[in-house]
Amino acid sequence: MSTRITFTFPSLVILSVLLASSYLGGVTAKVVDQNLAEQKLFERWLVENHKNYNGLGEKDKRFQIFTDNLKFVQEHNSVPNQSYELGLTRFADLTNEEFRAMYLRKKMERRTSRAPVKAERYLHKAGDSLPDEVDWRAKGAVAPVRDQGDCGSSWAFSTTGAIEGINKIKTGELITLSVQELVDCDRGYNDGCNGGLMDAAFLFIIANGGLDTEADYPYTATDNNTCNSDKKNTRVVTIDGYVAVPGNDEKSLKKAVAHQPVSVAIEAGGREFQLYKSGVFTGACGTDLDHAALAVGYGTSKEGQDYWIIRDSLGSNWGESGYIRLQRNVNDSAGKCGVAMLASYPTQSVVCDKSYTCPDKSTCCCVSESKGKCDSWGCCPFESATCCENGSSCCPQLYPVCDLEDGTCRAKANSPLSVKAFTRAPATATTKATNVLVSSA
Repeated sequence: MSTRITFTFPSLVILSVLLASSYLGGVTAKVVDQNLAEQKLFERWLVENHKNYNGLGEKDKRFQIFTDNLKFVQEHNSVPNQSYELGLTRFADLTNEEFRAMYLRKKMERRTSRAPVKAERYLHKAGDSLPDEVDWRAKGAVAPVRDQGDCGSSWAFSTTGAIEGINKIKTGELITLSVQELVDCDRGYNDGCNGGLMDAAFLFIIANGGLDTEADYPYTATDNNTCNSDKKNTRVVTIDGYVAVPGNDEKSLKKAVAHQPVSVAIEAGGREFQLYKSGVFTGACGTDLDHAALAVGYGTSKEGQDYWIIRDSLGSNWGESGYIRLQRNVNDSAGKCGVAMLASYPTQSVVCDKSYTCPDKSTCCCVSESKGKCDSWGCCPFESATCCENGSSCCPQLYPVCDLEDGTCRAKANSPLSVKAFTRAPATATTKATNVLVSSA
């Protein structure tokens, strides 16, 4: 015979309290564990990003912002089949409002009244044949990623990056140029750490007769309106013009990037951009241009997503080591984040060095060198050509891989698609070079 167990009302109340206490205790333990995990994550992030807070209560404030951004990152990454991933970037302790105020500054206008020096040479035309993918980093035409700091000088980094690229393509030498000279000295239209425009910077450099190097006029991320006139008169690299890519035309932008790195403007104020870690960025952004960068290539992901390769100036601990792959061929003429709206690039005469030149729309190739400097030059009859290591041949852009064994140029390594390698023509000596040779004889 079974025994019935009877609970009185007081005993039920006690049991309920015990059960509730046990449940709440478990919940509290989970919350404590989560807070401890977030604290440890925050402390590790502080070390990795060299962060230290001096203000009273500032660390607690930054921790709260950090945890809010962490939640945002986790929610995004939990959605399956995302084309890009967010992460705890160096800006994870900033609100989005703070990020925009510190790094983006003044909005970029469409264009100044000053027109480009030359006509639009890379206008897309029916039947154009361009490489499926381009990456100027692989050809040594892109300087390392740098950090603009708490200064809205992205326009100056974009400008120098484009000039460094074309100078490497034309002369074979990658020279990192002074951003600080532009911040300090280019005050006709641009406004230092408060923002500027690449077109106006190109004009300043043309009028100044060149730009100094980063090594001689280093970046300080400050804006004191004091131009070092001695450094300003040190003209190491110059350009002779700049070209505006036809606006709202990704095909023309692709054609330009196929030939050289290109300055671009984008809207970069979104929270997804602030916390971007990797992948092809397809996140929310508009066309309110507030940031400048450098387009250094393009390609297509394994999943079939077309993208631009964009070098930023936010440091190497943001994005893909300082780069972002931005969605390409979108259903918007302005391009993703407005990338096709305000693109431009510098032009440079084909001057090999102070003594030798090549014809227009060709590439200088060093034939022989000593002590790190080129002694003699040859000319490849294509823009953006590859100079083969044998010192006598070169390859066009569509077939950039030199196969020295059979004297061909291939579309890719081990590709069956190839053309016969081209022979370089002798470079033309300037009057100065001729005089030196005559006097030596």
